[in-house]
Amino acid sequence: MATIHDLVLAHIDNKPAFYARIEEITPDVKPGWWKVRLLVLTVPLQVYTWILDESQVNGAPFTMGETPIMLEKVVPPEPPQKPLAPVHKGGGKKDNVVSLFDRKKS
Repeated sequence: MATIHDLVLAHIDNKPAFYARIEEITPDVKPGWWKVRLLVLTVPLQVYTWILDESQVNGAPFTMGETPIMLEKVVPPEPPQKPLAPVHKGGGKKDNVVSLFDRKKS
């Protein structure tokens, strides 16, 4: 079930359209329906409020103005299990890693 602070991918016309974070879910005046406030992760950021039933919040397809729409909960990938290679400072073997913090100002 998608809930507050979850990331979702909105599909419009059966194509991935944008990512959004669910900011708030509040009951609508119509029983069984919810006002879902989405922070749309575009530039610039936008906020949409859609009135959806529980099945639509959880991924069931629906339409708006005859346009097919679906919200898909996004599960973030697991962080890498393997530690990143260390950056060597001075002496020893030289890596092809350049630290942005060690760069001299021009």
